[in-house]
Amino acid sequence: MDTELKISLSGELPARYEEALCALRGELGMAIAPDGVPVRGKKGDCLAVSCDGAEITVQWAQPIQFYRALSLLPRPLAECCIEETPCFETVGMMFDVSRNAVLLPETLRTFLRKMALMGMNLGMMYTEDTYAVPGQPYFGYQRGRYTYEELRALDDYAGMLGVELCPCVQTLGHLNRALHWPALQHLQDNDEVLLADDEETYAFLRQILAAASAPYRSKRIHIGMDEAHGVGMGAHLRRFGYEKPYDILRRHLARVTEIVQELSLSPMMWSDMYFRLESPTNGYYDGPMPSAQAAAAVVPGVDLVYWDYYHMTQAEYDRQLEKHRALPAPTVFAGGIWTWCGPAPDYEKTKIATEAALSACREAQVPLVFATAWGDNGAEANLYTTLLGMQMYAEFTYHGSMDAAWLSQRLRACCQADAQAFWDLTRFNRIGGMCSAEYRPVNAAKMLLYQDPLVQLFAADLDGLALSAHYAALAPLYEAYAAAGGELAPLWRFYALLADALAKKCAWHEQAARAVAAQDRALAAKLAEGLPETIDAVDALRVAWGALWNAANKPQGFEVIDGRLGWVMARLDTAKRRMLAFAAGECETIPELAETPLPYLLRQDGTIDGCYRVGDIFSACKIDG
Repeated sequence: MDTELKISLSGELPARYEEALCALRGELGMAIAPDGVPVRGKKGDCLAVSCDGAEITVQWAQPIQFYRALSLLPRPLAECCIEETPCFETVGMMFDVSRNAVLLPETLRTFLRKMALMGMNLGMMYTEDTYAVPGQPYFGYQRGRYTYEELRALDDYAGMLGVELCPCVQTLGHLNRALHWPALQHLQDNDEVLLADDEETYAFLRQILAAASAPYRSKRIHIGMDEAHGVGMGAHLRRFGYEKPYDILRRHLARVTEIVQELSLSPMMWSDMYFRLESPTNGYYDGPMPSAQAAAAVVPGVDLVYWDYYHMTQAEYDRQLEKHRALPAPTVFAGGIWTWCGPAPDYEKTKIATEAALSACREAQVPLVFATAWGDNGAEANLYTTLLGMQMYAEFTYHGSMDAAWLSQRLRACCQADAQAFWDLTRFNRIGGMCSAEYRPVNAAKMLLYQDPLVQLFAADLDGLALSAHYAALAPLYEAYAAAGGELAPLWRFYALLADALAKKCAWHEQAARAVAAQDRALAAKLAEGLPETIDAVDALRVAWGALWNAANKPQGFEVIDGRLGWVMARLDTAKRRMLAFAAGECETIPELAETPLPYLLRQDGTIDGCYRVGDIFSACKIDG
């Protein structure tokens, strides 16, 4: 804020309001002072803030609404009368700290402050194995796991701001990083899934559930249970023989629920297990209305989390919510901020899917909604890129819409950030002339960053697109965003470097095969001589990426990205030597570049799917195993 507003407080105020306002001083631009503008607090049944130019009245139903109300005040101070009634009881943000990027506690405190100003009242810590468990030294080993003390301090900080923080764990699938250690392999059904019906498994689960919940005041716990593919088909089959997966899942969930109840916790779980087993494709969304068998498998006392980041119309979400109502358990909703498609998120997909989903949830009177921001395949997108998505959830909840001008105003108030810089991130993934697939949006930035300079798997898919020119135009745009300064300047500078590296790399991709096919040795020499500059650009990106990572996350996990970019640089160096040999007439062709490109992700309808795993981008050969 250009000028700090001095306020004096009286009336009904949240507990620990002085600490909270001290923590929020920088973002809110307000400070408590005896001679400040009078602010009178008042408990009520909705959020309301009014100002006559000289005095301010703030009504709040929950502590979080007091801080949101203050962020709604016009600056400079002017007369106003604002009232907001949230359409959801609870609106939250799930922090994925399990996909290599484990957020520093200070980073989480920053997000909690921004949540307070947005009015988001639930923070969810998605920790598969990234928390310490007494007696289990391999659980989270070299993964940046949180200590009890770190989580306890975070919970206290969240509570001060009126944010409930709760643990989110896995109790069946998604445990590959724990189960791959030899010391824990006796607990495997398969390499992702715990062995149900084994007493050692339930002793282990009792340990991790107690450790996961101990630092938090909240009685909520998310127990996972999603995507437990192959349950009962590995060690369980060999030991116990074949059983219907429904029977195994229900029995296992009942045991987990017993443990959770012993700990006086209130569980929720992902709901897909009740739908996949009746789907013709093992899918979540394409099955019929739940059968009596599915309904009978529901264990009482566990809320169901319907997760959906994909569909683009309200009618599709309406249909899925109708299916959930056929099951005898309360339903809550999890949507997504599309951060898992690579270094840059997709905000076009995020906005359309979020607006459709939250509209359906409002009509269905779903009490709790939260945003996820997954870091699949290496957590390449920095979590600060989610701020606009978080603002979407907050503004829909309180304001009833996601109007672009209002979002921009609110993002400036809560995060001191330019919304347009976030919207423009989608341009890293979508290029003029490219038609993106709906359910797996194209992620051009990741595909082109890691595409091999010789084995160009996407050559047919992206043929004819002005790739290098597109990214060359993005680089100065993000330099300008960075030059504007502020907390996010290093983030926007990183994107300027990403655009520069992509522009240079794409210049090679657009011309290398053509030089070989035309036997144009002069062009080949020019392309090869330009590659050292491209390698330098990738290295500059790598260094900036590491600095950005270490400013937000614990150091573990960056070795994966560091190694990926090292691979890119090594292959560019190999391409330089191979192309120089071709240019000098030492070889007649370069076989990889001479091979006729085949479509990889391009569909018959002209849309292009995304490619989200680096192993599927680097090479047609198998990389691991």
